[in-house]
Amino acid sequence: MTRLEDGARTDVLVVGGGIIGLAVAWRARQRGLAVTVLDPRPGGGAALVAAGMLAPVTELQYGEEPLLHLGIASNRRYAEFAAELAAATGLETGYRATGTLAVALDADDKAELGELHAFHQRLGLDSTWVTGREARKLEPMLAPGVRGGLHVADDHQVDGRRLLTALLRACERAGVVLHRAEAAELLVEHDRAVGVRTGTGERVTAGRTVLAAGCRSHRLPGLPDGVLPPVRPVKGQILRLRIPAPYRPFLSRNVRAVVRGAHLYLVPRADGELVVGATSEEQGYDTTVTAGGVYELLRDAHELVPGITELPLVETGAGLRPGSPDNAPLLGPTALPGLVAATGHYRNGVLLTPVTADLLAEYLATGTVPALAAPFSPSRFARSSA
Repeated sequence: MTRLEDGARTDVLVVGGGIIGLAVAWRARQRGLAVTVLDPRPGGGAALVAAGMLAPVTELQYGEEPLLHLGIASNRRYAEFAAELAAATGLETGYRATGTLAVALDADDKAELGELHAFHQRLGLDSTWVTGREARKLEPMLAPGVRGGLHVADDHQVDGRRLLTALLRACERAGVVLHRAEAAELLVEHDRAVGVRTGTGERVTAGRTVLAAGCRSHRLPGLPDGVLPPVRPVKGQILRLRIPAPYRPFLSRNVRAVVRGAHLYLVPRADGELVVGATSEEQGYDTTVTAGGVYELLRDAHELVPGITELPLVETGAGLRPGSPDNAPLLGPTALPGLVAATGHYRNGVLLTPVTADLLAEYLATGTVPALAAPFSPSRFARSSA
């Protein structure tokens, strides 16, 4: 544990040592800023549970075009981002340019996917329609009843756990101070955020304080009302299975579908792990793994890929996605001078890590909000309320 003197000062204080907080800290340090990360357990957070799909196109919902552009920009940076991390740390992130296949299991799903494909075409996205037979040729383990699907070659994957480990080491090697303590109170003086008081009573002051504490960002004591909208926790249960060597490759790319109205995805790792997820539950801060959640995931996965029930189940888990009121991230300066937001990424935290880090580091170094970040200003909710 790095011990800070009471009253220690830094250029940037990042509250939250998850994937977003560590990436912002690393990039800000590369810009020459003195950076401290405050977290009792840095290297934790929702990314430990996330499947790591990098899927801006197949995750697209109607009306989310600004988020699509942000996701595509981040996805395009990922190969270089992962390579830079590997060079800096000697650790791999599990980045793979696999592509994603989204499939339909019945006529209604096929019609919905067809509409989504037309939407992709109107936006000029690289999305290819395949028949059921073509889908099974791409992925022979798919159920015979698959009706068709969308093949998106540019939707990729990364291993969130490996990425977290690499970011933690990169921060340590770059000279980021990792202070393993709880943020107990935001310090505000003369209507400006000036740092935090820790759970052990120390004052850590900073030129700018970045809130990157996921779904707990808005709960920091001392945060004035209305500065940050509620960032709600959305529970997601996930399974990890092991593909024995004789069965590989079980799947060659990310596979996703809507089964009984629920979104399902399967992400095969190069090391033989298969991640199956995820439920979406508004259950507050509960992270209990339930029999029902496990059953539903296995049931739906079996309907999509029948052979999955032959694989060993090695881990179950649940995490909390940080969802903003419009499910888009909060990036940049808040209405309180000195306080910066990097939270609310919902389903896209892993995907948006490189672009969030770049945009926040640019703002922290120059004081100018990059154009790509402008639609995600935390002030957009204050404006709409006014």
